[in-house]
Amino acid sequence: MAAFKWPITAISSILHRVTGVLLFLAVPFCLWTLERSLNSEAGFLQVKSMLSGDCAKFITWFILSSLTYHIIAGCKHLLMDVGIGESLESGVLASKLVIILGILAAVGLGVWIW
Repeated sequence: MAAFKWPITAISSILHRVTGVLLFLAVPFCLWTLERSLNSEAGFLQVKSMLSGDCAKFITWFILSSLTYHIIAGCKHLLMDVGIGESLESGVLASKLVIILGILAAVGLGVWIW
């Protein structure tokens, strides 16, 4: 039985879609924390204490890492829309670059948050 191997371009594209869905689902939480923190000083202190725990730091890291990857992959798509990187070879290279930059950004965000 032969195993199916996902092409790097498919992995990059699927991750772009998944991060888009995750960001859509994160919007209500982000808007709630923004509204709560701007509502009053007590609300700001509540959000600050809520976001100081390890679980909240992980959620913040996850949201920001998803946003960063989604932006990087979106820029790749915009470049392809204007005719840059449309060949198979450059598409594979761009997908690898997007994933590497996404990982580096996630590591950097982790260092920054913790």
